[in-house]
Amino acid sequence: MPDRTLICQDCSREFVFTEGEQEFYKEKGLQNEPKRCPECRKAKKAQFNRNRRRQSN
Repeated sequence: MPDRTLICQDCSREFVFTEGEQEFYKEKGLQNEPKRCPECRKAKKAQFNRNRRRQSN
């Protein structure tokens, strides 16, 4: 499996979906490739966690 270059749906920048990441996704049974670059995934996760904390208070 060669590395693949994908486009982030949030920031439209290119990012590499490495062979190792592809193997990890396959091992975990994940069938869809990532739609966000690592930076946008991190920001989205942080936003989700902030929203969860607000809702639980």
